[in-house]
Amino acid sequence: MAEKTNKANANVADEFSWPFGTKNYVALGVATLVIIVGYVLLGQGSITAAPILLVLGYCILIPIALIIKSDNHKSGPTPSDN
Repeated sequence: MAEKTNKANANVADEFSWPFGTKNYVALGVATLVIIVGYVLLGQGSITAAPILLVLGYCILIPIALIIKSDNHKSGPTPSDN
């Protein structure tokens, strides 16, 4: 009984791969940097550049970082599944 459970857990572990790759993390880092610069400018009293950078970071760059397809992420079944 325990042997079947171990095999099932091993199969699940083999199938899981983290969906984010290097491109995603770089894009998220750029978005974070743009947001930080936006808040710094907001603290200095900027009423034009700060809101533009914050909207750019939150509404455009973060969603792009989540949507980008990574080279590391495999979609669909692999040939070894047969």
